[in-house]
Amino acid sequence: MIVEEKEANTRLDQYLAKQLDLSRSKVQKQIKDGKVFVNGKKETASYLVKEKDEIVVEDSLDYTTDIKGENIDLDIVYEDPYLLILNKPSGMVVHPAAGNYDHTLVNALIGRYETLPGDMVRPGIVHRLDKDTSGVMVVAKEEKTMELLSKMIANKEIERKYLALVDGVIPHETGTIDAPIGRDVNNRQKMAVTDINSKEAITHFKVLNRFKENTLIECRLETGRTHQIRVHMRYIGYPIVNDPLYGKRGKCTPFGQMLHSYSIQFIHPITKQELYFKVDPPEEFQNKIKELEQE
Repeated sequence: MIVEEKEANTRLDQYLAKQLDLSRSKVQKQIKDGKVFVNGKKETASYLVKEKDEIVVEDSLDYTTDIKGENIDLDIVYEDPYLLILNKPSGMVVHPAAGNYDHTLVNALIGRYETLPGDMVRPGIVHRLDKDTSGVMVVAKEEKTMELLSKMIANKEIERKYLALVDGVIPHETGTIDAPIGRDVNNRQKMAVTDINSKEAITHFKVLNRFKENTLIECRLETGRTHQIRVHMRYIGYPIVNDPLYGKRGKCTPFGQMLHSYSIQFIHPITKQELYFKVDPPEEFQNKIKELEQE
């Protein structure tokens, strides 16, 4: 969040308590626990915020009273008593976080189902997609399925493939990016390839089509780090088109990055049936591809 002029010279704990609708003691604990960063640095609760300060709260969200079910339409691709597979639209946040408790996928799930496994913050959620990444996700509907799906993801038994449109023409047909990812030390809102507090990250890609100044690729993740595809493609010099964090500055529209989770394949943990589903990218993504094909 960015501090506005009218909020300047307010104590950090008071500012956050008002912005997040939390008690001051809760905010003070978050600050003390090192979860609050002002312009990438930790500050005390008494710090006086300044206009245009950038504040990031790495909120574990261990409180749930403000999370409510909402009547939000979901694009359900498949559903049975144990799990569902949905097509998440670009622009929808998966689970609530500090300052963003409404209109998320979790709000939609709570509004649709009386009971789901897990806690109220991530009911049934076994993996996630970034806000502006669209496409297929699997959600567990009962405890055993959630436990088994989580293990399958950890054991790389669920294959998800992504479509990504990147800036630049990739000369290779295929490639593997093996580069660890951690929090960007200069910007807490971003991730980066780094050897500081990082984790292993491996992305495989295959070229599907080349255009005058862009390339359409298929990506398969061997690990599931935050922003992994976006960070890795930026790292090798081919950032995802329209990416507001890692893309080319000045070329972004409100739609967000051209990244779509287009297929998922796995053995059903309960019925043992092989499941495979594929969904087309959003209209904006498809229109961009058509535009490039006509150049």
